[in-house]
Amino acid sequence: MPRREPVRAALFSLSNKNGADDLARALVARGAVIYATGGTKAFLEERGIAARDVGDLTGFPALFDGRVKTLHPKVFGAILHERGNPVHEEQVEAYAIPAIDTVVVNLYPFEATVARDGVTLDEAIEQIDIGGVALLRAAAKNFAHVAVLTHPEQYGAFLQALEAGDLPIALRRRLAVDAFERTAGYDIAISHYLAASGEVLPTALPGALTLTLPLAQRLRYGTNPQERAAFYLDRTDRLPEQLHGKALSYNNLLDLDATLRLLSRAPLGAEFGSERERYVRAAVVKHTVPCGVAQRSRVGKAVNDALEADPISAYGGIVATDATVDLEAARSLAQFFLEIVAAPDYDEDALALLKKKKNLRIMRYVPELPDELARQLRVRSALGGVLAENGNPEAPKEEWRVVSKRQPTTQEWHDLAFAWDVVRHVKSNGIVVVKGGTTRGICAGQTNRVSAVQIAAHRAGDGAKGGACASDGFFPFADGLEAAAASGCSAIIAPGGSVRDDEVIAAADRLGVALVFSSYRYFLH
Repeated sequence: MPRREPVRAALFSLSNKNGADDLARALVARGAVIYATGGTKAFLEERGIAARDVGDLTGFPALFDGRVKTLHPKVFGAILHERGNPVHEEQVEAYAIPAIDTVVVNLYPFEATVARDGVTLDEAIEQIDIGGVALLRAAAKNFAHVAVLTHPEQYGAFLQALEAGDLPIALRRRLAVDAFERTAGYDIAISHYLAASGEVLPTALPGALTLTLPLAQRLRYGTNPQERAAFYLDRTDRLPEQLHGKALSYNNLLDLDATLRLLSRAPLGAEFGSERERYVRAAVVKHTVPCGVAQRSRVGKAVNDALEADPISAYGGIVATDATVDLEAARSLAQFFLEIVAAPDYDEDALALLKKKKNLRIMRYVPELPDELARQLRVRSALGGVLAENGNPEAPKEEWRVVSKRQPTTQEWHDLAFAWDVVRHVKSNGIVVVKGGTTRGICAGQTNRVSAVQIAAHRAGDGAKGGACASDGFFPFADGLEAAAASGCSAIIAPGGSVRDDEVIAAADRLGVALVFSSYRYFLH
């Protein structure tokens, strides 16, 4: 590639001015003329850098409270004309249009604005950038002749290339890709905000699903070391803060997501789940499968009981709780090898104790995150496309009905509600055995339900006696219920809907088991 001509002119229009003075000073030292919008021009001049107002080029001042500053043929002609094209060069000469070779623009902070509590719709609208988006797109389109910079992190590589005497086409193309990614993500953030603000009629699911997520973190590898991976997120303010330990891996993030979802207080849809509010919950997850969940009146007891529910499986797992970790909880956690501990906060002495474990990843998350995860659109790839789902607000309320002759006791109702809440997070076929507010046996991912019951019951051992059993799908035959009863479970909850429901109910009555049918199933794939 031939060497490029020196930068003749640059346009600056910035909300984030970090590093802009050093960049502008380097360009001026190479003979470039700097054009800038009002606030950016003042910023540069305060630092002794000469800059011309964009109005000097357009012949117009900023209009309509700054809504129109750069939207003018001279600005866009200066960026978009094709260098060396005779027709373009003739028009440049006729209309006295300069050549702007570098565009340095970052957009109004729309995402940060709408993330603040109490922001009004009018405030959000004023942070929708129009001219800046147009400038980025124009410069990115003409990357063969123009370099476009959208973030201060790009300035170093740009200046290094400039110092070497050239801006390679590969660099300009990469910068153009970054610019288009930024404008795409910006537009999606705006559309999502407006759709969620109540100003438009909601639809069941988006008419077109567009995912433009900024890179949040590069990961060492994917599920296995021979695979590449990265994490993309549009709300980095919702990314749990890491206080200690090794960098997060791909599998860590999947497990952390699964664990936090177990802490959601989103309603079950049945009145018996209402007392969830009275408890602290702790959950242990391994390979996205719960292996111990407990709810207690204090965090130390909840953490200890969740770990002790299946201490063998807890080894190398992830633990999360929805309450501040105190010293009692930290002492229980410190006895296990764990990948991650996550909580809304930590007492000072508890954090000091946990930090003694060099590689333990200690995460702090905002308390609203579990419920947000439960409500948001869930997406996953399939057949080269994307599947998406979320809860349907128009669906009928979930109903539970006792179909056996024996009614559950008060304690059994508590355990049934807890087991039903947990089984929603267990891969199908999923079975959860609970006694006294603690999971005693969990089985996930089996291809037949009776085997899932038998495995969960085996893991529960004596803990199944007098306990509650939850099945995420209906019992196709009576043998699944019979296996749960044989283990000692005295109350069972499952969806109805099997052609053999009558046989299952008859088995419950014959064995003296309380049986509750839900109007919903909770398959998890």
